[in-house]
Amino acid sequence: MLLAALSRWPGLFPPNFSAFYGLAFCAGAFFPRHMKWWLPLGTLLITDICLNFYYLHKGWDVFDLSVLKYQLFNYVAFGFLIWFGKKIGRKASFALLLGGGIFGAIFFYLITNTASWLFNPFHNPEYTKDFMGWLRALTQGTAGWPQTWEFFRNTLMSGGLFTGLFAGAMKLTEAAESEKEKEAEEAPAKAPDAEEAPEPKA
Repeated sequence: MLLAALSRWPGLFPPNFSAFYGLAFCAGAFFPRHMKWWLPLGTLLITDICLNFYYLHKGWDVFDLSVLKYQLFNYVAFGFLIWFGKKIGRKASFALLLGGGIFGAIFFYLITNTASWLFNPFHNPEYTKDFMGWLRALTQGTAGWPQTWEFFRNTLMSGGLFTGLFAGAMKLTEAAESEKEKEAEEAPAKAPDAEEAPEPKA
């Protein structure tokens, strides 16, 4: 969770290169019943509050209604990642989990960039309310910023990387625990050693 929170802080990672995509997906697959929801979403909320005050200090109007609506779509997208991980489940193969994490990252990118175009929280003139404006939001973005396809590349790479790391660690841990349980079951029961008492002589 600490790694996921730090990966959202500006400047520590490339833009949109975050551990949170893979973490949210793997939380749905591996975390216990209620923890899979409140732990990642609670961490997301805390980091969002910190980030909002950080950007407020930088002069951004982050508490504008359109910005808050856009952030709400982020929660919807992360909620989908958790739900999707839950549906795939911890017993799925590593390849399926990795593919699910990558698909989730693609879905997250489409949802959040569509929300950015729809609500246009920072009033970008390029985001016209037509198909070309939506397509620009998904590919080029706005002037003065990296093109959004670069954000997509980082989203895809980090989603695949951290899903692979988290899912791989969980699979290895489960395999090690299963092996220990198997060895414990196969080990013959041993009675405590006891010295035979000498037979009494007649």
